[in-house]
Amino acid sequence: MANRKNDRRGRSMWEKTTFDRARDELFSHIHRCQVLGATEEQQIEWMNDTIQYMAERYPTLTPQELEQLRVLGLRFCQPVINQLRNHSKEDANAA
Repeated sequence: MANRKNDRRGRSMWEKTTFDRARDELFSHIHRCQVLGATEEQQIEWMNDTIQYMAERYPTLTPQELEQLRVLGLRFCQPVINQLRNHSKEDANAA
């Protein structure tokens, strides 16, 4: 989570944490590498390689934070429409 600090005028600002920067970079990589159009298997393989890269690039991230990045990244890759359809099917099955 971002840390709060004050600027020179005393106004409150938010400073990004290492996790915030890594997450933003991961999302940027996903867009640049066109991972959204890949198959699920390709996305998982790409994510495994990218999380390994992120661990090297941000050595202060804990294993738990790296796993959070993986989960967020894979969730980010899922199309919104498919997620809505899955929720509708789950709701129908529950009824």
